[in-house]
Amino acid sequence: MTDLTMLRPEVEDGAISFARGFVKSDAFMLLFREGMGLVEATASYLDGEGRGESAALPREVSLTYATESMRLTTRLMQIASWLLVQRAVAEGEMSAEQARTEHNKVRIAEPMLQPTSAEAERLPQRLRDLIGHSIRLQDRIRNLDEQMSGAVRRAAANPVRGQLESLQARLGLLG
Repeated sequence: MTDLTMLRPEVEDGAISFARGFVKSDAFMLLFREGMGLVEATASYLDGEGRGESAALPREVSLTYATESMRLTTRLMQIASWLLVQRAVAEGEMSAEQARTEHNKVRIAEPMLQPTSAEAERLPQRLRDLIGHSIRLQDRIRNLDEQMSGAVRRAAANPVRGQLESLQARLGLLG
């Protein structure tokens, strides 16, 4: 995995725009391919092998299968939407302002409740693998999204920095 501190961020209004540098990086393209590949692999599984596996499950487990496959699909739709918006910005198809508007519509949700371990163990292994991969990817994207959003905030928004500057001004250390 690429060290994100090695990316060359651009400066925007005195703040580092991590987002612009990241969405144009090789690391983003790897993340994009991973996310879209996971969407394809999941669709293929659910439309193919997964149908047969779910039909063979006991009734109580098939309900968990249906619930978890819906959660998985929802999670992947959020991930794909986020990735597509970021790629559109990188390719100049969308302005940063449009992306901010879309960001308010396309949120990476907090993790959903997971089935108990006993319920999960009864699900087909391939579904469990896809769920695990999607949760890890969602966590990575949520962290990136927070970094990207936080990187464009002004340093003065840091309450500790504001208090230090106030203290320095009172002591006559600013000038």
